[in-house]
Formats: sequence, C-alpha cells, structure tokens
Amino acid sequence: VQLQASGGGLVQTGDSLRLSCAASGGTFKINRMAWFRQGPGKEREFVAAITWASGSTPYADSVKGRFAISRDKAKNTVYLQMNSLRPDDTAVYFCAADIGTRYISSYYAQERAYDIWGQGTLVTVSS
Repeated sequence: VQLQASGGGLVQTGDSLRLSCAASGGTFKINRMAWFRQGPGKEREFVAAITWASGSTPYADSVKGRFAISRDKAKNTVYLQMNSLRPDDTAVYFCAADIGTRYISSYYAQERAYDIWGQGTLVTVSS
C-alpha cells in the first residue's frame, strides 16, 4: 500500500490550497487517514484526521476553523482544504493512513497510530 500526496505550492497570506492524498496498491481497509506537517526547524505535528467509517474529524487547535479534511471513500482519497493560510502554515505536509487491525480511536493525533506515510508535499505561504 502506498500514499501519493499532491497539491502543495507557493501561495500568499490569506490564500487557499487543497491537498490530496490517494491510497493505492493491494487489499486494505482504511480505519482513518490524517494529515501531519513539519515546519522549518520544527517537529512533525498533527493537523487533522478523518475516521473512514464515521467521518469524524478532529483538528489541531492551530487550524480549527481554517482547514477542512474530507474523504472520498470510492477513491480511497483524503483531502485537506486549507483556507486563510498564514506564514506559520508553511511546512511539508504528510498524509498518513491507519490500516492496521488494532485501531485505537483516541490515538488519532499520534504518529504511532498510522502504518503508511506519504512522501510529503511542500506548502509555502509568503507574507
């Protein structure tokens, strides 16, 4: 199973951008997918997640109200709509998928909950 992320780019403060991440290869069942990001000189941090069956969508406080995660179950694809972008949103954005047999709902913000990671897509927000 592999994840292919796309949609990053260079935008200005206040602009919008939509990231996509498609899962493919083999037979798998997605429990949830998520977006994490790593800014310059920072550790990777949780952004948003979506539970595949219920559509539950927890967010990091820093993006709540500006970002929206969604999924297309038929395409095994997750999206991240990013609005009102700010310079501190500049980061490499990674998508991740939990396809394991041991699903713990409360682990949505923890990297250890995810089995597969995409290659990352760079988002740069200029001031």
